[in-house]
Amino acid sequence: MIRVELVKLLRNRRTWATILLIDALPALVAVLLALTDLGPRPGTGPAFLSAVLTDGTLFPLAALGIVLPLFLPIAVAITAGEAIAGEAQQGTLRYMLVRPVGRTRLLGAKLVAVMAFVVLTVLVVAATAYVLGTLLLGNESVTATGPASVSGSSMSTPELVGRTFLALGYAMLCMLGVAAVALFLSTVSDSPLGAALGTMALLVASTLLLTLDAADAIQPYLPTRYWLAFVDLFRDPILWRDVLRGVLLQVVYVVVFLGAGWANFMTKDVTD
Repeated sequence: MIRVELVKLLRNRRTWATILLIDALPALVAVLLALTDLGPRPGTGPAFLSAVLTDGTLFPLAALGIVLPLFLPIAVAITAGEAIAGEAQQGTLRYMLVRPVGRTRLLGAKLVAVMAFVVLTVLVVAATAYVLGTLLLGNESVTATGPASVSGSSMSTPELVGRTFLALGYAMLCMLGVAAVALFLSTVSDSPLGAALGTMALLVASTLLLTLDAADAIQPYLPTRYWLAFVDLFRDPILWRDVLRGVLLQVVYVVVFLGAGWANFMTKDVTD
């Protein structure tokens, strides 16, 4: 079942069109930075974007900071929101369950396919950003002392690679939280658009509440609270507090919403 869902994902033109659209924005930013040599001031704009003019190897992290707050979550919400609701809307869900395919197995296969989409998208964005960063942007800080961390100290190439993979893994976990919410709503609604919009409404509300002082008490529990904590992986020493809090928070969202989605799907009356 997992193999079937992965093949459907990879053969779907919309999958690749979505990945290319997400990848296009960081690519455009790289070209504009190379042409103008004008980046944001340190501390402003997406993470690492002010540093890439002198170190193009950091551009994958800047690209992650560009797509993570909005574009990647939208794509994940749409993909996961369609997982069950799309089958129900097309009338194929009933026939899938008539075959000897357990509901738990089907839900698991859908989740694996969604996460495969996330992994594929993140890796394509990171790889493209690395190529463009090294070709178009400067590398003055990549000397014998290594690229500079956020704290200003130098990192060796192995340190940079290791921390970059940790950051990519952290971003994937954050998107797993989004996928869990969308998958739950996909089991509740028969409309893929409704499931995707419901997920995006939660994320937009979370982002807005993070800017509201009156919501200070609930901000540590909002799903988007620690999305950009991967920046702390590039401090010297690494600041683990927000990273670990972000991991724990996303695990809670995944367990709660996947559990709710599974419970609802097990009792869902599929008549269409």
